[in-house]
Amino acid sequence: MSALIIFLILTVLMLTGMPISIALGLTVLTFLFGFSNVPLESVALKLFTGIEKFEIMAIPFFILAGNFLTHGGVAKRMIRFATSMVGHWYGGLGLGGVVACALFAAVSGSSPATVVAIGSILLPAMVKAGFPKNFGAGVVTTSGALGILIPPSIVMVMYSVATNTSVGALFMAGVVPGLALAAVLGGVTYWRARQFNYPRMPRASWAERWAALRESIWGLLLIVIVMGGIYSGVFTPTEAAAMSAVYAFVVAVFIYKDMRLRDVPKVLLNSANMSAMLLYIITNAVLFSFIMTNENIPQALADWMLGHGLGVITFLLAVNIILLLAGNFMEPSSIVLIFAPILFPVAMKLGIDPVHFGIIMVVNMEVGMCHPPVGLNLYVASGITKMGITELTVAVWPWLLAMLVFLGVVTYWPSLSLTLPRMLGMI
Repeated sequence: MSALIIFLILTVLMLTGMPISIALGLTVLTFLFGFSNVPLESVALKLFTGIEKFEIMAIPFFILAGNFLTHGGVAKRMIRFATSMVGHWYGGLGLGGVVACALFAAVSGSSPATVVAIGSILLPAMVKAGFPKNFGAGVVTTSGALGILIPPSIVMVMYSVATNTSVGALFMAGVVPGLALAAVLGGVTYWRARQFNYPRMPRASWAERWAALRESIWGLLLIVIVMGGIYSGVFTPTEAAAMSAVYAFVVAVFIYKDMRLRDVPKVLLNSANMSAMLLYIITNAVLFSFIMTNENIPQALADWMLGHGLGVITFLLAVNIILLLAGNFMEPSSIVLIFAPILFPVAMKLGIDPVHFGIIMVVNMEVGMCHPPVGLNLYVASGITKMGITELTVAVWPWLLAMLVFLGVVTYWPSLSLTLPRMLGMI
């Protein structure tokens, strides 16, 4: 009954058009004062202990690094390097976009940032080269979703905060699935380009490729700094986030010189606004999780599912359906912070690895970002392409279908996610 009341209040508030973060907070307050005897002192204590985690500090640093890179000319150099390598194949600019999105994802940690950075440069170039706008929009919208799967990833940090899973292990677990999904999206791009005989670029010489690599090397080195530093134990994921922010600032302002010092305060302010929004969502989600745990809802759900003989296969199928449905109404951070504390205890009782479960949730978030009505990537791409959401939805369907198949593979093939962190001794 408690679970029904909580979700009924939350649903009603969300249907009014209220932001999810505020709806979460009001749901908690309404339940506390109207249906619970929990002392307010314990709620206040949980609020402070829930958000003083060291891992949360990584979020504003990764956001800041992504903003410096987005405004600092790193994206255009990555596109030049990617197209020099694969531009001579069918749909060369589109394939270059997939590779560039994968590279930028490995330094930004954010899907919308990846779509903006790569799409704003690549899409006009594709239209000018003779590609249909639908094709370019489909490539960039779906490939931009790699931003939350290829580490570093802000959504993985959110999952870590919600479940106390190792951020470093999650980052390493995202490497192989991220590269595999990039290959899948590239395959769809190549297949459609060959099917419709879309333009190819002249083959770049090795000298041109070397020049493009040399130009983009400062941005690419951030991948080595973050992942190499975490793997070697030089610094934690949170320290890696701080290092990436400082490094991105130096590259954007002093090496590439695409950003002036007087532009830095604006980037800092934008990053602070975005960080405050996410931290406010985290704060309310911590309280929501506390209420759910206090009412014993996750444990009751786990006992009910185990009592009805639901195994791992059925549970994971149900998780995918729930998360895909949630993706119709909520953005990734809210979904992770609301559903992870509920579903995680059930997954643990069924013996599912917490890192593998995290990757499943992240891939679900990727799919959710590319379909209506609340797909963040669709709205970002709509702003760049000036296309309507319905038109964009039609444009992305071949890649979206491939992502759904990939979700099934990731869900039922744990080794795809767990082999690398096991090899590195992280799990």
